[in-house]
Amino acid sequence: MTPMEQEVFTKDGSVDLRGRPAVASRTGRWKACAFLVGYEAFERMAFYGVASNLVVYLTTQLREETVASVRNVNNWTGAVWMTPIAGAYIADAYLGRFWTFTISSLIYLTGMVLITLAVSLKPLHPQCTSAGVCSPATRHQVAFFYAALYTMAIGAGGTKPNISTFGADQFDDLEPREREAKAPFFNWWMFSSFAGGLGAVLVLVYVQENVGWGVGYAVPTAGLALSLLLFYAGTPLYRHKPVGRGVEAAVGPVKLVGRVVRAALAKRRRSLRPVGDEVLSLLHERDASWYKAAGKRRLHHTPAYYRFLDKAALKKSSSEEDEACTVTEVEEVKLIAGMIVVWLTTLVPCTIWAQVNTLFVKQGTTLDRSVGSLNIPAASLGSTITISMLLSIPVYDRVFVPLMRRRRAGNQNPRGITLLQRLGIGCALQVAAVACAYLVEVRRMRVVQERSVHGKGETVPMSVFWMLPQYVLLGVGDVFNSVGILEFFYDQSPDGMRSMGTTFFTSGLGAGNFLNSLLVTLVDRVTRKKSWIGDNLNDSHLDYYYVFLLLLSVLNMAIFVWVARRYRYKREFLELEPGTSEVEVADGAKGKVIDC
Repeated sequence: MTPMEQEVFTKDGSVDLRGRPAVASRTGRWKACAFLVGYEAFERMAFYGVASNLVVYLTTQLREETVASVRNVNNWTGAVWMTPIAGAYIADAYLGRFWTFTISSLIYLTGMVLITLAVSLKPLHPQCTSAGVCSPATRHQVAFFYAALYTMAIGAGGTKPNISTFGADQFDDLEPREREAKAPFFNWWMFSSFAGGLGAVLVLVYVQENVGWGVGYAVPTAGLALSLLLFYAGTPLYRHKPVGRGVEAAVGPVKLVGRVVRAALAKRRRSLRPVGDEVLSLLHERDASWYKAAGKRRLHHTPAYYRFLDKAALKKSSSEEDEACTVTEVEEVKLIAGMIVVWLTTLVPCTIWAQVNTLFVKQGTTLDRSVGSLNIPAASLGSTITISMLLSIPVYDRVFVPLMRRRRAGNQNPRGITLLQRLGIGCALQVAAVACAYLVEVRRMRVVQERSVHGKGETVPMSVFWMLPQYVLLGVGDVFNSVGILEFFYDQSPDGMRSMGTTFFTSGLGAGNFLNSLLVTLVDRVTRKKSWIGDNLNDSHLDYYYVFLLLLSVLNMAIFVWVARRYRYKREFLELEPGTSEVEVADGAKGKVIDC
């Protein structure tokens, strides 16, 4: 027996970069994730180094109006989070996560280099005289800057959906110890992400406004280049999922949904009267050996969930020509349908998050930002979100989760609470954050009236630190919300669609930014006579807009609770031994042992 034959390979079919079975002891797990986590910290520093203060650059350097700058920031941020749909599609269907990331990361780095050049070279940005007279940005300067921004967005499309999923791929779900080790992965992934963001909002934003925009962008660009070298240093340790190639694999999810829906409609007149486990005798499903040979996992039947689709799996009658869909195929379509409904309820929370780099920053620029002899940038207050999150994640992982497991007798969920319960807590904290933002704005407007501070650019004699509670609540809420959304869509995605599943998270953030851009534009047009979001916030009614967001958040929270109570989690059969299987529920709870 050769040394290679003595090695123990992973059980989930993972391979190395050359397509050979991955050796379990040499690859994957946290030793591989360490390189990925390092990249994520530097990449987030680069992203937030641009995004956190972009609205300030657009208004002070390119001379854009407030509404236009907010809209442009939201549209660019939305593009950053929507392009991952294409990146996930390419990864799942053609190139795999590693090579899609490799190509996209170079495009991302190119975008960062171009942005640095745009703010550094004199011909590429407006100039000001010693008397303070500044020329407007030319069409070519604006075009070059936005071309650089959207080059970065295109690169993000292939990096963002694949790097976190690639990290989760380093754990073998069919190995109990590795499955348990993977439970806190997304918590610590987001920890590294926000650690990088903290460096951006604390240091880079200050450098941009007080040292120079060129230096402020050159530092994260260099960091991003170093992080890529760090990523490739870990290549021998990575595990890879085999990729289905070609058009058939690319359109697989679409064809699956179409096939199941067509079959359900064709059999709409047939009866499904038996209930519970009895209905399984009427439905078509392949045996366990077929799934084992195909490297796939069967899904447990959910009889009361999207019941109409079950008709697609009714066994073929003598008058029917096409083979019936399997129970697993029907359950995969149910998962996609349920994920879409949950995704819709995440759009308003993502819209609230869009305020952090736009209206929150503009609101902060009107307040007293002096700390001793320093005048801190308004965008730096966003570091409070990051600090709150960094402090809360260890508490959540080491205190909250064990506490919830102890309080619930027999709770086998390694997360302590279900995924949707986690999202619900995050939504509630976001509602509280919007309420705080409204109360702070009401006080700010009262000070404006009392001190007659109505001029554009005048500083309101009120400390910017009054805004801290809304930032802290958003930071703690993100431990439940952002991490929960990412983990939910990864866990609930059918096998073979994990990258596409992660894009539910990124596309939600993108859609939230686009939605905020639309809301800001519509509100500005409707309230043109007395704008809620004018260039002069001291003579506007930003408090009215926050009330509108608060009502929207409360309504969305009610809808989310209704959806969450009716959602059914993915349940998979994990083969243990001949004749038995264990039902693994995606939120971590164990089901009963069923005779196969």
